[in-house]
Amino acid sequence: MKRILCIALVLTMFLMLGATNALAEAPENKVIRCSTTTSVNDTGLLPFLQPDFEALTGYELIVVSNGSGAAIKLGESGDADVLLVHSKAAEEDFVANGYGVARISFMYNFFVIVGPQSDPAGIAECENATEAFAAIADSKCLFVSRGDESGTHTAEKKIWAAAEIEVGEADEWYISAGAGMGASLNQANEREAYILCDKATFLSMQDNLELGILLEKGDDMKNIYSLIACNPDKNPEVNSEGAQAFIDYMTSQDTLEKIANFGKDTYGQTLFYVGN
Repeated sequence: MKRILCIALVLTMFLMLGATNALAEAPENKVIRCSTTTSVNDTGLLPFLQPDFEALTGYELIVVSNGSGAAIKLGESGDADVLLVHSKAAEEDFVANGYGVARISFMYNFFVIVGPQSDPAGIAECENATEAFAAIADSKCLFVSRGDESGTHTAEKKIWAAAEIEVGEADEWYISAGAGMGASLNQANEREAYILCDKATFLSMQDNLELGILLEKGDDMKNIYSLIACNPDKNPEVNSEGAQAFIDYMTSQDTLEKIANFGKDTYGQTLFYVGN
């Protein structure tokens, strides 16, 4: 009996010691506010990684998903601790203006031009997105723009500029959705229109769409994602330790392998590539 009591006492002490260590290692501020682009949510990547991150670190990740422009605004206003976005020029301005600590590019995918399988503007034979946009404008075929200052919308505007074409409300064929990638894709599908889209989001939705990928080549189609810790010197309420913990997790070898394999079982190809 004494032996049993002794063993029970030892086990209790080990459990208490473990609990004490866990409490000592628990983050002081457990909540991390991540402001991110819609594509990492619409594809399911961040929801896939979030439980693993929270279990490993003890943090609670609060994710707010917008276009990159709106996501970056939350960092400027102090309503985010860390950004996961894909709009290079806006990211560089964010850091240069002191709102972000550093820009860390860690994964990428590609933009594609999606449209009706019949391809009325004949863009499938174009050499790059600039030629394709010119063909769409010449044909006056419907084109849906996200119109939300997101990373995708910014990329689209650069392509129009390269094609030396100004588009706006006067162009009846040009539709500004003012919406996220998923909603804009659905609108393009309903209207049988062309749209610039990140390939990952399209693949995650393609079973419910009648559109197809018509162009995915050209140097202007690479889509780089970056992590940025928000600067507590600008907004003292920023959870710097939490932001760094999230960045460390996302750029760890184990997580990068998860990202590199995400989507292969379902789509036969990865949705995101690691690196920059």
